[in-house]
Amino acid sequence: MHERERQRIILSAVQERPVATVQDIVELTGVSEATIRRDIAALALQGRLRKVRGGAEALHPPQIGTLTARPFRVSESVNIAQKRAIAREAVKLCQDGDSIIINGGTTTFQMVHHLAGRRLQVLTNSFAIAEHLVKNTKCTTIVPAGAVYREQNIILSPFENDGTAHFYAKRMFMGAQGVSPLGIMESDSLIIQSEQRLMRQADELVLLVDSSKFQTRSSLILCPLERATTIVTDDAVTDEARRMIETAGITLVIAEIEGAADRKRSSSVA
Repeated sequence: MHERERQRIILSAVQERPVATVQDIVELTGVSEATIRRDIAALALQGRLRKVRGGAEALHPPQIGTLTARPFRVSESVNIAQKRAIAREAVKLCQDGDSIIINGGTTTFQMVHHLAGRRLQVLTNSFAIAEHLVKNTKCTTIVPAGAVYREQNIILSPFENDGTAHFYAKRMFMGAQGVSPLGIMESDSLIIQSEQRLMRQADELVLLVDSSKFQTRSSLILCPLERATTIVTDDAVTDEARRMIETAGITLVIAEIEGAADRKRSSSVA
């Protein structure tokens, strides 16, 4: 990850909580502690945050009611080619008339660009996804009750009766903070509560994660890996991750990034 991108994530993180620890930021960026400490020191010298023991804090107090999750605007440009390819493959699993759930996230958001000609019943807790579906598709769009978290573009409620219990879905499409043999990982307890309610309403869980998520870890486990029925990822997935998915009995779908095949052919000719 480029230095400018890391520093943008750090600045967002310190606005979301009283103190962003070095470990918090390592989980968000996937880089080493030493790199994060250097970035914090550089930002502190620029007067853009305050360096504290074990982390950093904002120069102005963060707002109440924020999430421990990377902002949508920060995540949407990370691994964008992989996300587009993964979303394209995910939509191929949908048939007209299906009832589906699309969980909020920057990878799942890319699905909306391939749904223009589809007629689906869609429940989503993503404000951005719902808005796009209403404006650009013929899909019936349903959202749960809750508050809109602007930074992450999602609708969340701490209460069980948010309306999702009345919806049945053939499949739920979801991203994740990280994936390991221990399970599917997320970074915020409120997000996990919402996702668990949504998961109960779907027969199948389709996980959309780029290959970097198999090396990313978080402190919170959403559910066992075996809860997923299908994982869609890009062709940079490691052999180790492939074996993990196969051992768990999960169907693996590999998305080829547009232009990758042409680049490979050009390279082999050269």
